[in-house]
Amino acid sequence: MNLVIDVGNTYIKIGVFDKSKIVHKCVIEQSDFEKTVSILQNEYPLITDAIVSAVSNLSDDFVKSIKKKFKTVFLDHIVKMPFENLYATPTTLGIDRLALVAAAVYQFPKKDVLVIDAGTCITFDFKNQREEYLGGAISPGLKMRYESLHNFTAKLPLLEIKEPKKTIGNSTEEAIHSGVVNGVLNEIDGLIKEYCNIYPGLTVILTGGDAHFLSKRLKNSIFATSNFLLEGLNYILAFNNSR
Repeated sequence: MNLVIDVGNTYIKIGVFDKSKIVHKCVIEQSDFEKTVSILQNEYPLITDAIVSAVSNLSDDFVKSIKKKFKTVFLDHIVKMPFENLYATPTTLGIDRLALVAAAVYQFPKKDVLVIDAGTCITFDFKNQREEYLGGAISPGLKMRYESLHNFTAKLPLLEIKEPKKTIGNSTEEAIHSGVVNGVLNEIDGLIKEYCNIYPGLTVILTGGDAHFLSKRLKNSIFATSNFLLEGLNYILAFNNSR
């Protein structure tokens, strides 16, 4: 069994996999990590391997703790991937994006796939039928757009994400909601259309924290999954263990 760990700036997402099937998932604060891992070890004593993806530097204590408990892969740009990375600057590519592309390769082999991760930033990552990663795009996410309007103007309020009641906002708050949400929706729909013009059989995946909010409002057919990144990390671990 595998332990998959995705370390964010605030929270840690953990998945326990029995081969390719996820049998447990949780989101915890970093301070609860040691306690949670001990509980999982008792509950799933067959866990032998782990993979760690982190957006920031890990403490020495964290690294030592994981290495002591499991045979561990720490995801970086040197780790072998189940696809060919044709990104011009591979060392600047976020490792979370690598995991998403790996998940696309695993779930949709030999297909053209666009993965859209709607989180703090909205990232677009494309892999083709030859399992080549070509790149994509990076754009500000919903929350970042609301914060930018507030932080870079003198009087615009800071609002929470909310579905606009109508396209034409007849108040400052409604105008902000319309501009931010409809702007993101039209941006995503527009990029999907451009990709589909080049790759007619395109499969589109939407994931990330804002995926469910956006998926109901987008025009294009989209597969949304909350475990996509964890599944990609598990596939990378399996791929490296099989070599």
